[in-house]
Amino acid sequence: MRKTLLAVALLVLLASACLLGAPQENPAPAAPASETPLPPPPQATNTIPPSETPLPPSETPLPDTPTPSAVPTVAPPVAYGPDNFPPNVNPLTGLPVADPQKLERRPLGAKIEMFPRMHRPPWGVAMADIVYDYYQNNGMTRFHPIFYGQDAETVGPIRSARLLDGPIVRQYKSILAFGSADKRILSKLLNTEYYDRLIMEGAQNCPPMCRVDPNGANLLTTNTAELSKYVTAKGIPNGRQNLNGMSFNTVTPAGGQPFTQMFMRYSISAYNRWDYDPASQRYLRFQDTQEAADAKSEVVAPLTDRLTNQQISTDNVVVLFLNHKFLYKSNSGNSEIVEYQFDGSGDAIAFRDGQAFQVKWNRPKFDSVVYLTFPDGTPYPYKPGTTWYEVMGTSSKTENPGPGIYRVTFSIP
Repeated sequence: MRKTLLAVALLVLLASACLLGAPQENPAPAAPASETPLPPPPQATNTIPPSETPLPPSETPLPDTPTPSAVPTVAPPVAYGPDNFPPNVNPLTGLPVADPQKLERRPLGAKIEMFPRMHRPPWGVAMADIVYDYYQNNGMTRFHPIFYGQDAETVGPIRSARLLDGPIVRQYKSILAFGSADKRILSKLLNTEYYDRLIMEGAQNCPPMCRVDPNGANLLTTNTAELSKYVTAKGIPNGRQNLNGMSFNTVTPAGGQPFTQMFMRYSISAYNRWDYDPASQRYLRFQDTQEAADAKSEVVAPLTDRLTNQQISTDNVVVLFLNHKFLYKSNSGNSEIVEYQFDGSGDAIAFRDGQAFQVKWNRPKFDSVVYLTFPDGTPYPYKPGTTWYEVMGTSSKTENPGPGIYRVTFSIP
């Protein structure tokens, strides 16, 4: 018996020596930090870089009995579009909606003023699925939000329309609430197939167009649910529309470059900034607070929504480069009418998940919803959620003033 115990002990000692003498694997070195190239970002590829952080060796021995894995479960990718959306999925966000009945109507748009600054912050913009931010005239910008998957009880301040609102109404087959327009612009808008979906100030008493009086400002607003009811009551067809075109995927496409701060400068008066927030995985909006003769003089502050009292944010920011030209411009510079070419295709930069992608915008048909493709023609997937389009001229200047920073300065030829 004693000889047997000695033999077992000798075997244990030999096994321990073998384990102690086994060579140890060195962890893989961390990949070098990526250098941000000058914009525009390069074309997307199909390669995914390896993880930059090596996993440390485990210090805890395995238990005698098996336990569930500590590795978090990765949710499977979710992708929709560009067509065949499920009945409860919003084709403008790629997300299921709380009330699918809201998708059985037309989208609703409104013209939101940003100047004078004393009328800020706006109401309801944070509730929109898509927002267009574009140069209107004389150094100022306005928003054109699109509401579909949810309603906003107050949207405003509402002001006058511009020519770019026409292609936006056409592609989303939407209703537009606005406060009249220059007679030359109004004539063009009213001589279209969608004239009956243009709801102007004075077209009806409150609702759907009401005035509020914060601090004596007497601002025009609307309620999207009441606006939809008004159109239906007028006998205007208000059923579900074909809004196919956009593609969505929860997985970030390969080939992006890290850009986490974007400056959009339209003029000495109108400029803004988007910051990527890793905590929320969304882009936060900052807006001009003073006149700025140059970039060094710019001062911005968080742009909040008066309806939610939260800073405005979005899942996707897309810079659309459209050809702009002056249809009318007085010698004094006090009056401008700008025409925009928003059909066919053109260059764009798409931002999602803290990365930038060189893409193309596409509107191949008269009523196509704008969508994005990579330069090779394959669909670009938006992140499921909301999208802000920053509309810039084709002659606008793009810069990379620092690592991960993108700046575009608007110009018209």
